[in-house]
Amino acid sequence: MAAQRDLGVVVVGGGIAGLAFALSLHQRGIACDVYESVPQVKELGVGITLLPHGMRELSALGVQPQIEAAGIENLESVFFSRHGQYIYREPRGRHAGYPLPEIGISRGKLHRILFEAAVQRLGADRIHTDHRCAGLTQDETGVTVHFIDSSGAQLPGVRAGIVVACDGIHSAVRKQFYPQEKVAFGGINTWRGVTRHKPILTGKSYMRVGSIRTGKMVIYPIADNVDGQGHQLINWVAEIEGSTEVMNDWNRGGRADDFISIFKDWTFDWLDVPALIRNADQILEYPMVDKDPVPQWTFGRVTLMGDAAHPMYPRGSNGSAQALIDARTLATELAGQSDPLAALAAYEAQRREATAKVVLTNRSQPPDVINIRVEELSDDKPYRHIDDLISQDELRQLSDNYKKIAGFSLEAVKA
Repeated sequence: MAAQRDLGVVVVGGGIAGLAFALSLHQRGIACDVYESVPQVKELGVGITLLPHGMRELSALGVQPQIEAAGIENLESVFFSRHGQYIYREPRGRHAGYPLPEIGISRGKLHRILFEAAVQRLGADRIHTDHRCAGLTQDETGVTVHFIDSSGAQLPGVRAGIVVACDGIHSAVRKQFYPQEKVAFGGINTWRGVTRHKPILTGKSYMRVGSIRTGKMVIYPIADNVDGQGHQLINWVAEIEGSTEVMNDWNRGGRADDFISIFKDWTFDWLDVPALIRNADQILEYPMVDKDPVPQWTFGRVTLMGDAAHPMYPRGSNGSAQALIDARTLATELAGQSDPLAALAAYEAQRREATAKVVLTNRSQPPDVINIRVEELSDDKPYRHIDDLISQDELRQLSDNYKKIAGFSLEAVKA
């Protein structure tokens, strides 16, 4: 293998953004070191949906076969009212003509695939765990990144030519430049769980039931035949607007009793939602939060990426896709420019405003816009047939408009 060009790139954070960026740099012949806060990479069971524009980036990194083997390819997306009544169905991914699949997968398995690829390609000596960023100092010739370990002990400073902060919504690097900033909580709390359950509908169906206004469930499978008896691992997300004035915590164990009353009557002929919640292997609670777009990502030799740059509502699976696009964009600029600082500026120019638009759109245009529209038309009551309220063509138009806004229309992905 040819020698890697060494720009002294340090990646703070070894999540999806940081690892994808490291792999993108490696593909382009640029060396880097990744510093991850956790002592050991463990698989968390909650799921993630990889839409075609995210899969496009992962395919380019050469990990598509591993992802397809570990997850479930979605055949369709189906919308239901909170009364369990059918609204709309559409094919997804390859089945809708995209060149790439739409995959439901455990976030932990995706992380593991990227982590193992990074260790194999970059070398284990380039991936440093148990390094939590505690800030950085910068001078004319470089940056010194300060780390502590999981016990709080100070570690030796690391000298870098370029620092890319991929350390998430609670980014220590971003906080250094925006010390007074707080997360924006719009009054929506979520609970996420995984349940072993027989296949629902096709066994490859992504389901949205109800709306954020009256209670919403997003349900999809992330692993097949987990027990040798044909049961799948079903990922579900419960969301409710204005359920409480108190913001949920992150990754804290959730209790079904805190929210199941919203869904107590959701017993349909195709799914018993309360049983799905009660039988969960694990429940975690999260707030639906983001941050207001900021006017600057790049400060000298330091820039932000992924959730550290543009934390957005976890809606429409766009956070991971936008982070993956960030990674490829900056890696391409660093490979194509002789001046790394010019590359950072070019990256920000391409991505900052584009992602700010997604952040703001995610607030105003939720992916359950179809369910909200039907709820309004039906006065939130059961209906005889969906065609009495709205045509399938009109629903298709609502769906297509959301895909354009979120950046994964068929035309955009093919382009």
